[in-house]
Amino acid sequence: MVVYGLFSFAYKFYLQLSDGSKFYPDYMTHLVSIQSEVLLNSFGYNVQVLPHPNEPSMKVILNGKFLARIIEGCNGVSVIILFLSFIVAFSGKFKTTFFYIFSGSVLIYAVNLIRIVLLTIGMYHYPEYEYVLHTVIFPGIIYGLIFLLWIFWVNRFSKLNKKDE
Repeated sequence: MVVYGLFSFAYKFYLQLSDGSKFYPDYMTHLVSIQSEVLLNSFGYNVQVLPHPNEPSMKVILNGKFLARIIEGCNGVSVIILFLSFIVAFSGKFKTTFFYIFSGSVLIYAVNLIRIVLLTIGMYHYPEYEYVLHTVIFPGIIYGLIFLLWIFWVNRFSKLNKKDE
């Protein structure tokens, strides 16, 4: 709980310091937006990601159609904080814990990027399923991954699973 509070506070502080002068709306959301654009373009779509003029988000324009916004909550930082807080709470050996947090965070970040790309493609081809895709299926992917990483951690590396230590 303390780790989650500290990282959440630090992240909130980071967001408050992000004035948008270099990276809009903030560095991480900007980075995820640009990487999503690159991936979508590599799949053959004509995509532009542009700063939204009225709110702190990035507009996703696919084949000339304004399709979605990438907001701060899409960048994956909050779920990575949730993931690492659990791992620290049920930590194992320092080196193992550190590498699991690092590799798990990279995996979560990558899956989140793929999730954004697939959601964008899904919304383009199946706009009638936007609600289900955005509120059920794609959150289930990212939270399902975190849950599986937690279960693997507790069963394999956590001190809770070590007997007579």
